[in-house]
Amino acid sequence: MKWNMIIDVARCENCNNCLLAAKDELVGNDFPGYSAPHAPQGRGVLRIERHVRGSTPMVDVAYVPRMCNHCDDAPCVKASKGAITKRDDGIVVFDPVKCKGRRDLVAACPYDAVVWNEQEQLPQTWFFDAHLLDTGWDAPRCVAVCPTKVFEVVRVTDEEMAERVKKEGLRPVKSGLGGRPRVHYRNLQRADRCFVGGSLCAETNGRVECVVDAEIRLSRAGAELAHTRSDAFGDFRFDDLVPGSGVYQLSVLATGFAPAEVEVDLQASSVVVGEIHLQS
Repeated sequence: MKWNMIIDVARCENCNNCLLAAKDELVGNDFPGYSAPHAPQGRGVLRIERHVRGSTPMVDVAYVPRMCNHCDDAPCVKASKGAITKRDDGIVVFDPVKCKGRRDLVAACPYDAVVWNEQEQLPQTWFFDAHLLDTGWDAPRCVAVCPTKVFEVVRVTDEEMAERVKKEGLRPVKSGLGGRPRVHYRNLQRADRCFVGGSLCAETNGRVECVVDAEIRLSRAGAELAHTRSDAFGDFRFDDLVPGSGVYQLSVLATGFAPAEVEVDLQASSVVVGEIHLQS
């Protein structure tokens, strides 16, 4: 049985309770075998990244909590020559004695999860609050202090976790860096993927009004990929699109109006096509 963390990006409101809890637990406190006191100043071992997508009037802001991923194939462990260990329960621990002076281990992590403590001359990271789990706690402190339930901790077999990852569409942050992280993300598309969105309107009795419940289809190269309907404000959105994936077609079908077609070239950023004016 091994520890895993699931983080729901859609739930994070950037309240920073998890960061404060980590600071409260680690700054000035010595946990032999787990960690020396963390620095009171500078970046902590937990941080929240802000990601902004879209443009006026359709802007999406997402917050992504970041920390040590406790990788199964951790580059830091390989580079440490015994100073960092991977426990049988999946947790990675930087030995506060053996890591002394090893500034090179900061750069060993491709996920930028290791910070340098100048005062202690130590590389440090978030060690899953292993000192608490080993005394009977059922989760790290960040889980308890989060008001929107961003964090979920599970202790299961690798096979059970793999099945859950597949079923729920969980992903690691920055896919492709290797390491095989044990920290998994839900709704990560709000940070690393794109959306195409817009609004439908039409002139009725001399007034421009929203077109509600119209059908919008997203296609590429003649193949339909997804469909949705406009909401009470005439808005629609297609999410989880790969940046730089090229040209898409939007097809709009609304009762009482002529069909409309819009072409969208999706490059590095999300695209807001603005208002699509339907004709009777």
